[in-house]
This record gives sequence, structure tokens and C-alpha cells, in this order.
Amino acid sequence: MITPRTDSRFQIDREHFVAAYRRLDEAELRRRAEQAVQSLESCRTCPRNCEVNRLADQAAVCRTGRYARVASYFAHFGEEDCLRGRYGSGTIFFAMCNLRCVFCQNHEISHRPSGKETRPEELASMMLSLQERGCHNINFVTPEHVVPQILEALPFARAAGLQLPIVYNTSAYDSLESLRLLEGIVDIYMPDLKMLTHDHAKRYLKASDYADAARAAIVEMHRQVGDLCFDERGLAKRGLLVRHLLMPDDTCDTAAVMRFVAGVSRDTYVNIMDQYAPAARVYNDMYSEINRPIYEVEYRQAFQAARDAGLHRFDYRRSFRRGRRL
Repeated sequence: MITPRTDSRFQIDREHFVAAYRRLDEAELRRRAEQAVQSLESCRTCPRNCEVNRLADQAAVCRTGRYARVASYFAHFGEEDCLRGRYGSGTIFFAMCNLRCVFCQNHEISHRPSGKETRPEELASMMLSLQERGCHNINFVTPEHVVPQILEALPFARAAGLQLPIVYNTSAYDSLESLRLLEGIVDIYMPDLKMLTHDHAKRYLKASDYADAARAAIVEMHRQVGDLCFDERGLAKRGLLVRHLLMPDDTCDTAAVMRFVAGVSRDTYVNIMDQYAPAARVYNDMYSEINRPIYEVEYRQAFQAARDAGLHRFDYRRSFRRGRRL
């Protein structure tokens, strides 16, 4: 049986795989890092375009100044099978975020000042530590506002022997300028495409331009890395993996999301996620329409919408209620 991870069209020989940033000229990697860091002087790292001087430690929406703040880093076994493998995904959670999702599932670290201010050498050491633990990749979570800091750390990590593929684990609220700096550096883009109507994005994400920014970002991601490919062990090595968190009453615009993703490529690898739970500011009448978990019928309808759009490569998880594959 051909599965999303055994189809020969989407396989990479692990013996010959080299992480993208290791193929990039060292001088070019340093040049991009310097360009990105200099851009912090009038920050347009993400679509917020706040233009504050983060080099002087000023901060705006993301509440992050000159240096990235890391909330935690560890071998993560809760990611997709193709990322966690046997030894885990080497996950680095950055504190704060450029969105203000009212339902944020990680609001303790994304909405409140938290984490440790981390110099580039320290961030590089975290990557190397995760590699030494046997992790299969370096997974940057909520990186949209700290692209310059990531680029600044990579030359240190590469010089010290980092070999793992990089996963860019994002809300999709990314600027094209930042993504182009990452071309030839990131191996796996993993955007969580939240919703595609302006009214919903304004109400739930506090970013009315989210849909336009996310569409453009995902098209650019796919241009850079193509469809998701695996090695013979089923580990993801390169390509685009789109996540979509289901929400009650289709406030996440699932059918529209799936049509858009299929328009990028019908071979896009998709994870339709069912773990939504009321969190953050979803506790009163203002957001009562999303103040519940999703129902099984909504989960099934989402998969049908994806199939109707022409998508066929799914990260199959078991039904959250009955343990059945959908």
C-alpha cells in the first residue's frame, strides 16, 4: 500500500541528504545574518511593520527587543510522527508572538513576558545540545518575530558541527522579506494556517491582514522547498507541511483553507488538528461561539473538505473520540 510517506515521488535518500544551510556558502550565511540584524533598527521582520528600533531594545507587538527570548528547548515527542521519529524533534520554543490569538493554546509563553533572553552563541549551543541528544531536526516554534536572531546564531551552530534539518514552525504570519532571507537555509516549513476571512482574523487573531499575509507566505514557502519529502525511515527531510487547527462552528474557514492549500499544490502534506480547547481569553460571553471543543462530526467534515479540494497526503492521526483513522 502506498502511503503519504512511502510514495517514491516524495522520497529522499538519507545517506545523501545535507541540510540546506550546510550547502549555502558560509559568507552568504553571514551576510544574510548581518542584513537581518541590521533590519532590527527599524523593524519590519513580520507583517506588523512596527518600525521600532529593536537594536536599542525597543519592543512593540512582539514585546521582544534585541535578543530572542527562549521559553524552553527539549526533545519533543508530541509533534507529527515524521518529525519526532524515535528520538524526538529538537524543539526550541521562542517566547512571545506577533499575533494575539484570543484562543492561544500556548498563551502562557506567547502572551506574557517570559523566557530567557538568549545571545546568538547560547541559541547555537541549544541547537547543538539537541543534536547531541539524538533529535532528528531543529524545530523553531513561533519564530516569525526572531528571524534575525535565528540567522545570527546559525553561523555559530554550523561552525560547531550542526547537521540537522531546520523546521520553521510558524503561524504563517510571516513577511516575504524574512522568508527570502531564509531561502536555502530552512528545510521544512510548517505553517499553521489558521483562517482565511478578514473578519475572523480581526476578531480572533487581532490581525485583519492575516489572510493576505499567510497566503503570500505559504506560496513563497512552497516555492522554496516544494512538497514534503521523507527518507526511508519516514522522517521528513524537506518540503512544506501545512497544519490547520479546527475550531468550533467553522470559525477557522476550513473549506476555504483546503481549497487554497490545494491551489498551492494538491500534493501538499496536511495535518488537520483536532486538539482545540478553550484557552486564553475564551472564557466569557464575548467568545462564546468558540467556548467548547470541536465535535467529531466537525473533524470528519474537515477531512471531507480536504478531499473534496483534491488533497490526498494527510498526517493521519486517530480520531480523538473512537480511535479510528479517518
